[in-house]
Amino acid sequence: MTAPAARDYAGAVSRSIAYVLDALIVSLLFTGGAAIAGMIASFIGAGTQYLAHAAAAAYLLILPALLAVYCALFWALAGRTPGMAVLGLRVVATRERPLSWLSAMIRALVLAYFPLGAVWALVDGRHQAIHDKLARTVVVRVPMRAPAGSTAQGRRR
Repeated sequence: MTAPAARDYAGAVSRSIAYVLDALIVSLLFTGGAAIAGMIASFIGAGTQYLAHAAAAAYLLILPALLAVYCALFWALAGRTPGMAVLGLRVVATRERPLSWLSAMIRALVLAYFPLGAVWALVDGRHQAIHDKLARTVVVRVPMRAPAGSTAQGRRR
């Protein structure tokens, strides 16, 4: 029996940058959709005060839910979100098995509605935040792959 390979746990800074990138993606998509909906609503005669209240409520209630769905889908299907992919990070289960849909959803909901729980990653030995603890996950660095046809030492002429 072989010992499990040592993991390179992602730190709080790289995790935070990935989160901000993903939140920015979701926010921009949602804002674009809300702007289109606002234009349609104003065209059919909805009042601007009503639209302002609806937009504020949507940002507070719907945006975290969309962020949770976005994250859960990417984590369950690919093991990482686009923001995590940019930084070479991946979410994995703590027990050397694929990340389950349930773990992805628990992690996403807790992160979306309680982002302050991510601060725990600053003091945890494996840099696990509250959402990681509850979902039994860790975020690890994934080594970047070299382009096809290249070697580790480079080409010699």
